[in-house]
Amino acid sequence: MAAFDLITKDDLEKFKAELFAELKRPGYKLNKKEQQKEWLKSYEVRALLNISAGTLATLRRNEILRFSKIGGLLYYKHDDIVKLLEGASS
Repeated sequence: MAAFDLITKDDLEKFKAELFAELKRPGYKLNKKEQQKEWLKSYEVRALLNISAGTLATLRRNEILRFSKIGGLLYYKHDDIVKLLEGASS
C-alpha cells in the first residue's frame, strides 16, 4: 500500500507565496536565455520591468530604450532590456 502525505491548505498557501516571490524576483525571466524571444512586444516589456505604459513611453521618448515599429506595433530587443536593467543596478 502506498504511503500518503497530507497537504494542508496552509501548506499550499505557503508554497504559492514562495513560488510567486521567486517568479517576481527582478530578472527572473531575463535569465531564461534559451527560451527567450529576441524581440518583445510592449506589454511583455511592461510586465518584465513592472512599469506602466506611460513609463515605457517616457523611456522611448528620452531614448533610454530603443525600439522598432512594425505596422502599428512596437518591438524591443531583449538584449536592450537586459542592458537597461544592468545599467540601473550598477
